[in-house]
Amino acid sequence: MGSRWRKAKATLGLNLCVSVPRTLDDDDVDSAAGRLSDGAPTATSSPATSGFRALMPATPTPSSSGLRMSKSVGRSSKKTCAICLGNMKAGQGHALFTAECSHAFHFHCVTSNVKHGNQVCPICRAKWKEIPLQGPLTFELPHSRSRVNPINWTQDDNYLNLLRRVPRSDSSNQQHYHPSHVFHASEPGTYDDDEPVDLQTETARDTQQEGCGEALDIKAFPEFLAISKSVREDNFTVLIHLKAPRASTGTIPIRSISSNNATSSQSSRAPIDLVTVLDTSGSMAGTKLALLKRAMGFVIQNLGPSDRLSVVAFSSTARRLFHLRRMSEVGRQQALQAVNALVSSGGTNIAEGLRKGARVIEERKEKNPVCSIILLSDGQDTYTVAFGGGSGAPSDYTSLVPPSIQVGNSTGHHVPVHAFGFGTDHDSAAMHSISETTGGTFSFIETEGVIQDAFAQCIGGLLSVVVQELRVNVECVHPGVQLAPIKSGSYASRVAENGRTGSIDVGDLYADEERDFLVSISVPAVVAVEDTVLLKVNCSYKDAACKESVCLQGEEVRIERPESAGERRMMSIEVDRERNRVRAAEAMAEARAAAERGLLSEAVSILEGRRRIVSESLAGRSGDGLCVALDAEMREMQERMASRQRYEASGRAYVLSGLSSHSWQRATARGDSTHSTSLVHAYQTPSMVDMVTRSQMLAPPPFRPSLSPIRPTKSFSSPLVDPR
Repeated sequence: MGSRWRKAKATLGLNLCVSVPRTLDDDDVDSAAGRLSDGAPTATSSPATSGFRALMPATPTPSSSGLRMSKSVGRSSKKTCAICLGNMKAGQGHALFTAECSHAFHFHCVTSNVKHGNQVCPICRAKWKEIPLQGPLTFELPHSRSRVNPINWTQDDNYLNLLRRVPRSDSSNQQHYHPSHVFHASEPGTYDDDEPVDLQTETARDTQQEGCGEALDIKAFPEFLAISKSVREDNFTVLIHLKAPRASTGTIPIRSISSNNATSSQSSRAPIDLVTVLDTSGSMAGTKLALLKRAMGFVIQNLGPSDRLSVVAFSSTARRLFHLRRMSEVGRQQALQAVNALVSSGGTNIAEGLRKGARVIEERKEKNPVCSIILLSDGQDTYTVAFGGGSGAPSDYTSLVPPSIQVGNSTGHHVPVHAFGFGTDHDSAAMHSISETTGGTFSFIETEGVIQDAFAQCIGGLLSVVVQELRVNVECVHPGVQLAPIKSGSYASRVAENGRTGSIDVGDLYADEERDFLVSISVPAVVAVEDTVLLKVNCSYKDAACKESVCLQGEEVRIERPESAGERRMMSIEVDRERNRVRAAEAMAEARAAAERGLLSEAVSILEGRRRIVSESLAGRSGDGLCVALDAEMREMQERMASRQRYEASGRAYVLSGLSSHSWQRATARGDSTHSTSLVHAYQTPSMVDMVTRSQMLAPPPFRPSLSPIRPTKSFSSPLVDPR
């Protein structure tokens, strides 16, 4: 027995301080590694291993699956890595290293040990003169005691503490876990290795189809309730207001801050396939990369077990670090390890990163109902975009975006890219173009410390999708009524050639999210005193939770036609409020165009003029909250256009993020838009606010900004006000 144990000890190289994570194969290891065959205890894990079991039993046992030695140790040693005990066969995607003593190992196993000062062969104990060096794309693997926290974070970080333990089993997925499955030395030819969707959750949702919950709320407000019968209005405005149903209990997974236990009930919402495309170029080194890891840890921790995540990192090239898999306990552990292994180096190739991200989505075998890409970059793509012209402006940004995820592609389905420009050196025009081309939003992260809050706001929405494929239809009722082209921001709209029908493709809505659209029509004069029915509004959509198609009929839009409207010609404050928002967004676009031409004083004047009009409007005089926020936003843009240097550093990104927010009527992060003293926080939903609050509760000093998001409310309690 002693001789056999000495051979095993020499083969394993136990004095190399090697440790491996507990895996699903370890069901019988507790009895093997923790006690002798006669029941006597042997070795226990020390706290220093942080949940990793050191392979150092006092005596070998025949039942130890992790230590069981073949009788032909010498013959099998050339096929087995003596460090991780994994196979070393050609074609398995692992680089091999043959030492000068002729013994071979996995390259990543050797580099991990060399980094910790071990420069002797684990088999023959020969001291190596030539040792492998760990390159920038070689990751810390959990075969060794890797450094868990890249910066000095506090020990109560729930999502980072997951790295200190690997669950023994996963009730939702009985696949074997091994860390080498996370970091492939070579990527597969096709990305069809996505983990199957959670069929249990699919079945649970199917059983709820009889009661899908609340329906979307649809209302219409005419500009005036009465028009004199002899008057013809060629530019009469009707506001169409939509509001998504409330978030059901359990829509967003609730995770304990002080515990690794997670409780969630997500059968009431649609699970998501999320691909994160992260910039790891050299400029991300230091605090930026550390904060990105923290923000990604928060995202991973708040995804539910039916949500799937894939991680793509790009610098000069791009690499898929983590295949699309469910965020079960084991899935989160692997995702956290992948993110923790990120290192910064090289240039910025955004196009290649998006191509890899698009491939993950295109080639997946199964699909969750909701799908999105999060893109973060702090630099400018210098590999794909061709710059031309005297101004240095790029000729075309569409080359950055794969056609398969663009709006209006041949498949009819697009994947929104929610782009985050990090710092003052990123290409905000490129990031804004990417988001607009795909139907996503662009956020400007000016202060490094709020990156986690910006991500939190985004996923707070993505994890609360309740309406999908929403289309609004407008039909003229009175034979003399005609539709004008619909101004719908970035949403596609169309009007029939005869001007009698029109539609707006809205797509997805988050819980409690609102949309407003102004429809202009021509109203003819009438002969008799009567009520005139102008329009019928209806909509169709798919309930994201139960997958049922829903058709809703809105109320008819009707106005009175008296001999003289007189005092009954009362303006709708809802219409005036929305008109202010649309015109403010148009002024922002005009100011940005002037600034790009170098006419900063003209840009400032455009914004000043629009601020004055908004303040003098009906809604502005009534102290409407949205008008107050619009004034604050345009004032901030004026300040950031005070000089060319200020505009280049932050003004352009701030304006583009504001345009993205207004064109989609969806919240974006920009400047201090989530700060408690900021008035620029439009379109936030309760789910977003809750997630941002959760982010702030988790952020320890010195990273925690003093933030308290406030969502402005749209009150429809006073629909009519006398403009006089």
